[in-house]
Amino acid sequence: MTEKIDGVAAVERALTIMNAFRMQDQTLSLHEIAQRTGFYKSTILRLMASLIRFGCIEQLPDASYRLGHAVMTWGSIYRNSLRLEDLVMPVLNELVDATGEGASYFRREGDVRLCLFRVDPRRSVRDHIYAGQVLPLQQGAAGRVLVDYEGERSGWPDSRVIVTIGEREPDIAAIAAPVFGTDQRVIGAVAISGPSIRFTDEVLPDYSSAVLKAAIHLTQRLGGDAQWLRDGLHPKSQA
Repeated sequence: MTEKIDGVAAVERALTIMNAFRMQDQTLSLHEIAQRTGFYKSTILRLMASLIRFGCIEQLPDASYRLGHAVMTWGSIYRNSLRLEDLVMPVLNELVDATGEGASYFRREGDVRLCLFRVDPRRSVRDHIYAGQVLPLQQGAAGRVLVDYEGERSGWPDSRVIVTIGEREPDIAAIAAPVFGTDQRVIGAVAISGPSIRFTDEVLPDYSSAVLKAAIHLTQRLGGDAQWLRDGLHPKSQA
């Protein structure tokens, strides 16, 4: 029994070392890994021997470390096994359950946005959007997300969630957040939308939190770095 517990602990420590690498990191020194993991350097070096042997970590001539070729192989296997619908639809269903509003996933296609997936709410009064619908890129929360979070992070809005009220249609409100891919570029927008009369000041914080959690979930599942989303600020409103 003791050996089993020790084995699991060793695996968790090894994975903690690998998770110390962040999207912006090219390499890490032993000191940096120790700081991020809280492990003793002797513990790190002992685990590194196995990680290096299996191609998970590579040690460079200057004694720094970077992720190894095995990680790329695993990433390719994971991407090949993905069906986007299987990842997105459960999240949209959770959004509908959490908010009672319709939930959509959009992707930019040139100068417009395409609704790839849609889950309608269980309400008769709703925003009528369907999968395959093309909508303006410059109007609505999801469109703004697909435009505003492009390029360098320094040019992004401070808010991680964008709210629009009466922008695409007079009586429709929407809340959207960006979904990031492996290169920290926006690859989609997850959104809820419905009659603006239901998007009151009382529910906006909860609605916005639900949308942000959905964006974090999808970003993680699609291999992106969700840390910036986790550090989300309060949403901004564009009437």
